[in-house]
Amino acid sequence: MKTRLFLIILVLTGTFSFAQTKVADKFFESYAYIKASELYEDAVKNGDDSVHVLTRLGDCYYNNSNSEKAAIWYKKALDKDVEEVSSDHLYKYIQTQRSLGNYQEAEAWLDTFKLYQSGDSRIASEITDLSVYDELSSMSKVYINVVNLDLNTKYSDFGGYEYNGRMFFASARNSEVTGKKIYNWNEQPYLDIFETTVNETNGVKEFGSIVSIDAQGINTPYHEATVAITNDGKTIYFTRDNLSKRNKLNSDNKGTTHLKIYKATLDNGNWKNIEELEFNNDKFSTGHPALNPDNTKLYFVSDREHEDAQGQTDIYVVDILEDGNNYSKPRNLGPAINTPGREMFPFIAKDSTMYFSSDGFINLGLLDIYKTAFLKDFYAPVENLRAPFNSGYDDFAFYMDSDTKTGYFSSHRPGGKGNDDIYSFSTYKCKQIVKGIVRDKETKEPISGATVELINQSGKIINHVTTIGNGKYHFEVDCKKNYSVRASKPVYEDDLQSLTTTAFNNQMITADLYLKNLLAIPCEIVINPIFFDFNKSNIRTDSKYELENIVDALRAYPDMKIIIESHTDRRGNLKYNDRLSDRRAKSTRDYIISRGIAAKRIVSATGYGERKKLIGDNEIDNMPTRAEKEAAHQKNRRSYFKIVDCKKDEK
Repeated sequence: MKTRLFLIILVLTGTFSFAQTKVADKFFESYAYIKASELYEDAVKNGDDSVHVLTRLGDCYYNNSNSEKAAIWYKKALDKDVEEVSSDHLYKYIQTQRSLGNYQEAEAWLDTFKLYQSGDSRIASEITDLSVYDELSSMSKVYINVVNLDLNTKYSDFGGYEYNGRMFFASARNSEVTGKKIYNWNEQPYLDIFETTVNETNGVKEFGSIVSIDAQGINTPYHEATVAITNDGKTIYFTRDNLSKRNKLNSDNKGTTHLKIYKATLDNGNWKNIEELEFNNDKFSTGHPALNPDNTKLYFVSDREHEDAQGQTDIYVVDILEDGNNYSKPRNLGPAINTPGREMFPFIAKDSTMYFSSDGFINLGLLDIYKTAFLKDFYAPVENLRAPFNSGYDDFAFYMDSDTKTGYFSSHRPGGKGNDDIYSFSTYKCKQIVKGIVRDKETKEPISGATVELINQSGKIINHVTTIGNGKYHFEVDCKKNYSVRASKPVYEDDLQSLTTTAFNNQMITADLYLKNLLAIPCEIVINPIFFDFNKSNIRTDSKYELENIVDALRAYPDMKIIIESHTDRRGNLKYNDRLSDRRAKSTRDYIISRGIAAKRIVSATGYGERKKLIGDNEIDNMPTRAEKEAAHQKNRRSYFKIVDCKKDEK
C-alpha cells in the first residue's frame, strides 16, 4: 500500500512538473525570461531536472546577460547528460566561462565542442570565432565609404601606405628625377615613391602637397614602389628595378629586368644608406615588402624557383634576425595562401590579419583582395573582401589601420582619374532607430513606468528602458537584422512585436506597443478567457499562461483578495454544469495557490453553471449561423476574478 501511494505521488509530481515546464516554455518563447526562469526553477524543485529544463534555465539567464547564473545551469545540464546538451548550449557555456574569466574551464570544454562541428552547421560562424576570436571581426555587416583620392592623376597611382601622419605611394607622374623617361610596357613614366601629409577627421582624410620621398637615392630614373616602414620609423623597405652600379637597368640573358627589395635607414629626417637585401637574385623578381606587427618577419612576393613554389608569383617570408641586417632563408607560405596564379601585394595589419591580392581564388575578375588569419591559425580560411573593395578589374595594394578601420586600396576599375588609382576607405556601423509609444490598449493613453526590452534574433535581451510620462521609448539597432520589442508593466498584459531593420543608415522604425490593463473594469481583474477541455476541469497550459496575469496582479498588490466565479454555457443539464463549473473554479484557485499565493487571499471559488448567462437562449437560437452561436456559447463560458472590498468607482 505504501509503495502504491509513493508511486501515485511520484506520478502526480511528475505530471505537475511536466505541465509547469510547458507553461514556462510559453513564457520563454515570448521572451519573458524572468517569469520563465521562475517556473522552470519550480519545475526543478518538483523533480524535473531534464536537460531541456536545465538548458532553458541557462538560456533565461544568458539572454539577460547574467553569465554567473547561466553558467550554473548549463553546467548542471552538462553534468546531467553531456551527450544530450546541444553544441549551441555548450558554446554558450564556454562563452559564460570566458566572460567570468574562467579561461581554463573554457579551454577544457573546447575539444568537446569541436567534436560537434561536423554535425551542427548552424554555428559555423561561432566555430570560426572560437578558433580565432582575437582576429579582426568580419566586415560583412560593416558599411564602407570609398573615396577616389584627389591626388590621383591620369597616370598610375597605387600602394597607399600610412606612417606617422604621412602617406607614401607609388606614382608614374613626372618628377624631377624621372623627367620624361617612358616605360615602354605601358607608355607611362617610370614609377617613383611620393609622400604627403595626411590628417583624418571622422574617417575623412585630407592631404597636403605631394612631394618626392625625402631621401637620397631612393628614386631613380626607373621603377620604385611599395614601401614598408618599421615600427620605430628608422628603416624603410621598398621595391626597385634591378639596376647596375651605374644606375642602368640590369637585365637577365632573356632581356628581362627583375625587381628587388632594398632598405634604407633614417638619418636626420632623410632616408640614406640604401642596401640591397641578401635574398634578391638577378634571375627572378623579389618585391612588395610587408612587415609583421612586431617587425620580426618580412613578407614579399617572388617568382623564384623554389621547391615549394605554387604558381606564377607566390608570397614568401623571411625571419629578420636579431641584428636586423641578416635574414633566414625564404619560406614559401604554401598552398593555403599561394595558388597556381598570382599572389601579390601582401600587407599585415596590426591584428596580424594578412591581406593580399590574387587571381588564383574565386574572384570578381583579375586581381581581387583577400584576407586571412593564417598567421595566427594555420587552418584559417582565405576570404574574398567582396565589393566595394573588389571589382571586375585589378584590385590590389590594400592597407588598413586596424584601430580606426580606415585605409587604402588601389584599383584599375573604371570611373577613376586614370590608370591605377588610390582609394581611401572608412568603415561605419549602419544604425537605425526603433522608437514607439507604449499605450493603454483600450484608452490609447501613454503609459509611464512600463519596461520595454529590445531582444535580438537569438532571443537575448540586449537593452531595456523604462518609459516616462509620454510613454515613449527608443533603441539604436543594427541594420539588416531581426529584433523584437516587448513591453510589460505590473497588472498589464504584455505586448510583443517583431521587426526587421533595413539596409539604410539612420532610418527610423516605429513600433508602438499596447498593454491591456487588467484592472480596467472596476473591482475586477480581467484576463483573456480561461479555456478547459470538453468535460474536464484540469487547467490547460494556455490557461495557466493567462492565470500568471492573476498571480502577477496579486503579487503587485499584497493586500488584494479575490473571489473566483466560473460559468458554463447551456449545453449539459443544470446539475452537471453546476458541478463542472465548480470543479473548474476550484482548479483555478488551486493553480494560483500553487504559485505561492496564500490561500486566504482567495476568499471563494464558486461555480454557477449556466445560471448567469450573458447571452440568453432565445437570442442564441435566433442566430443565423453556427459560428455565431458558438461565439455566443464561448462568451457564456467564462471566469471572473473579482476584487473583494473594492468600491465600484475605484480601479
